[in-house]
Amino acid sequence: MTQTDLRETLRRIDHKGYPAYKDTRGRYDFTDYVLSIDHVQGDPFAAPSRLSIWVDGAKAGFDTSLYDTKDKRIALQDHLLRNMARQVRDYSFKAKGSGKSGLISVTIPGQEILERSACQIDVSNGNVVLRLEVGFPANGRTINARELEKILFDFLPACVKKTLFSRAYNPEVLKKVADLAVDQRYIRDRLEPMGLVAFVANGAVLPRKSGISMLPMKDGVAFTSPESMEVTLELPNSGSITGMGIPKGITLIVGGGYHGKSTLLKALELGVYNHIAGDGREYVITDESAMKLRAEDGRSIQNTDISMFIRNLPNKKNTKEFFTEDASGSTSQAANTIEAIEAGAKVFLMDEDTSATNFMIRDELMQKVVTRDMEPIIPFIDRVTELYDEYGISTILVAGSSGSYFYKADHIIQMKEYVPIEITQMAKNKAEEFKIELPEIEKSDIPSFNRVVRHDAAFAKNDRIKLKTMGTESISINKEMVDLRYMEQLTDSEQLNAIAQMIKYLKLSAWNGRVTISDACEQLYKRIEDKGFAAFMKGDLPGNLALPHFRENRSYMEQSTGAGSLLRLKVAEKTDENNSFPIV
Repeated sequence: MTQTDLRETLRRIDHKGYPAYKDTRGRYDFTDYVLSIDHVQGDPFAAPSRLSIWVDGAKAGFDTSLYDTKDKRIALQDHLLRNMARQVRDYSFKAKGSGKSGLISVTIPGQEILERSACQIDVSNGNVVLRLEVGFPANGRTINARELEKILFDFLPACVKKTLFSRAYNPEVLKKVADLAVDQRYIRDRLEPMGLVAFVANGAVLPRKSGISMLPMKDGVAFTSPESMEVTLELPNSGSITGMGIPKGITLIVGGGYHGKSTLLKALELGVYNHIAGDGREYVITDESAMKLRAEDGRSIQNTDISMFIRNLPNKKNTKEFFTEDASGSTSQAANTIEAIEAGAKVFLMDEDTSATNFMIRDELMQKVVTRDMEPIIPFIDRVTELYDEYGISTILVAGSSGSYFYKADHIIQMKEYVPIEITQMAKNKAEEFKIELPEIEKSDIPSFNRVVRHDAAFAKNDRIKLKTMGTESISINKEMVDLRYMEQLTDSEQLNAIAQMIKYLKLSAWNGRVTISDACEQLYKRIEDKGFAAFMKGDLPGNLALPHFRENRSYMEQSTGAGSLLRLKVAEKTDENNSFPIV
C-alpha cells in the first residue's frame, strides 16, 4: 500500500470509535522508506502502538565498512538509535489528545553499547529497520486522525530523514564510531594472549556523576596505572595506548573508605560491555566471561552442587543437590559461585561489602574456637587458589577490613584518592610479620552440572503467558517473580525483557527433562548467532529488547534461564526421574 492509502484510511476513520484505528495496520510505501504499523493500541490510555520503519540498503547508503563486523554493526546501530532518540524528543506530544496521544518514543540507550531490537542493520544488504512506539491521538476515546496525520506525514519523515540515511551524517563521525568498535575488540582479543583479565587505560574516568546517573563525573580523577602494571598496546586506529593490565590469578584491591576501590570494581564489572566515546570507560575492557558474585539472602537454589564450599550440614541436607527456597548469605554466594563456574566464567569479581563474611573467611582465632570439624562452610579463601590452579578462574576482590587475602593474592593494588598503587611486595612483607597458619584443604571434587528441567505441560498449554518487567529489578512470568536486583551487570530494562522472552522460549521449546540447562542454553546461543532476536521471538519484533551480556561464554544466559541467580521461580520438589525438576 502507498502513503496515499494510509491518508485515505485516516480520513475515513476520523471521529470514529478508537477501535477503528485497527484498520491502519499494514505496510505503507513512503518512497524513501516503508512505514509498518505493526500493532495498534486498544485505547489512548493503553501501551502505545508499535511501528517500524524499513529503509532499503541502497537508499540508506551506509558504507559496508561501517558494519562488516559484528562489533561495528552494533556500534552503528547504537549510533543511529541515539540520533533518532534526540530527533523524536522535539516532536513527542506535539500532537494533542487524551492519555498517551502524541507520544513518539524510541529506546534511549545508556552508556553501554548493546545489541537491540530497536535498530537493526542487515549485513547482507545494508537494509535498516528502526522500531518505535507512537500514541495514536484521540479525544476521549474518539479518533483524532488529523493529529496522527501530523505524526506520520510530518514529524516522522523529518526524523527519518535526519537519522536513517548516510547523507545525514558527517562521514568522519561514522568512521570514528566504527574505529572505536575495532579498537575495543582489539584490546578484548589481546587480553588472553597477554595473560590479562582486564585493561584500564590511563586517562579513563571511572567515577560516575551520581548514584543514579551513569554519566562520567565532571572533573573526576583520571586513572593512572602503577608503573609496575603498565602495558602498552598499538591499536589499529587510535595508535598507542597505555594503561593498567590486571594479570590472571588473584588480585586484591585495598584502600581506605571512599578512595575508589568499589568504583574500580564497578568499572571492571561493566567492562564486559563496550562503551560509547566520551563515557570515560571506553577503554576499560574486561574478559567477557567475568561475573560479579555476591551474597543474596532469600534467593531460591535449585539442586545445585555447592559441596565445594558447604558440606556436612547438621540437618544432613544433601549439598551435592542443594535445594532451598530461602538461602542464607553463605549458601546463596556458594550457589552463585558454582553457577558461575557452570556458566563458563573465567573471572570472578567480588566485593567484601556485598559478600557473606562467613563465606569469604574465618580468621585464625575463630578456627581455633570453632574447629573445622564443627564448621560446614569451607570459606572462599581456602578455594581461591584452587579455583585458579584447577579451573583457570581468576579472582579480583575488593577488601577493606581483612588482610588474610594478602597471603593468597598474586597482585595487590591500593587505591589512594582514586589513584592505584601496587603494593604487592610491601603487603607480603607485612604479612610475614603476622604468622598465620592457613590449614591445608583437600581439593574439591568437580561440581556436578547435570541439571535438567522437566517439561512443564501446564505452562505449554497456556496460550496467554504474561510477561512483565519492573525496571532492572525483576521480571514476572505468569505472576511468578524473578528477582534480579542483585545482578549488577544487567544495565538496561530491555535486557530483562529479552531474558523473560528467552525463559519463555526455553520452557516451551527446550526444557524437556533430558537436556541439561547448559546444553539448552548453548543451543539457544547458536540460534541467536544465526537468527538474532528471531531465535526466541515469533512474529513482529517489539523495539524493546536488548541482549544480556554473552559472547564466547554462557554466563548471563545460563543464569537468566535457570542455572543461577537470575532464576528465582518457585519450584516443586525434585523428582528422581531423569534427575530433573519442574519450574513454576
